[in-house]
Amino acid sequence: MIHRLFSEPLTLRNSVALDLSATNMELNPSVYGNVSAFGEYIEGKIGGKIGFGGYLEHRVIYETYENFATASADFRNIHLGMDFWTKAGSPVFAPLAGFVHSFQVNEGAGNYGPTIILYHPAEKIHSLYGHVSMADVAHLEVGASITAGHLLCHLGKPTENGGWPPHLHFQLIHDMQGFKGDYPGVCSQRDLQFYANNCPDPTAFLQAK
Repeated sequence: MIHRLFSEPLTLRNSVALDLSATNMELNPSVYGNVSAFGEYIEGKIGGKIGFGGYLEHRVIYETYENFATASADFRNIHLGMDFWTKAGSPVFAPLAGFVHSFQVNEGAGNYGPTIILYHPAEKIHSLYGHVSMADVAHLEVGASITAGHLLCHLGKPTENGGWPPHLHFQLIHDMQGFKGDYPGVCSQRDLQFYANNCPDPTAFLQAK
């Protein structure tokens, strides 16, 4: 059984689907190129609720960050996880039992900032939590046991989460490919088939109680 990620189950009352795709004409560099403006845009759309969405979403918001350009200039703009946008400090709970696979602070504008990765043996899947609070990784230990419903972390502020409006990047991963404390959360169109297979759709976690 999957435990909810946030303090309450997501419902029509407290959550709303958020479109950050390339087809959203409201998004332009003057909005997503400035963290304050982007934050105001997000807040206006979610209206105090939790905004969610983004799995395999084609986004233009990454074009302002150098770390999303590949060596071959094949731009990475397909989002591989699901984002949950809400207030900084909001608690996040482990949805499944497992243990801490790895964690680290992924520094740089547009990056994850503090990141936690769990492994869930029963499901043979990893889960990644990006843009969390710095305090949440200060005392973690690799291999530490985590129960479903365990208070895992909190959403970080823009000053610690890679410069983003507060949100959780939640991603499922089959094969970590040797990564520890990090894993690509965005891919290019060229690599989409591989990553879509390795990072399955987390939609089922929206209905968790």
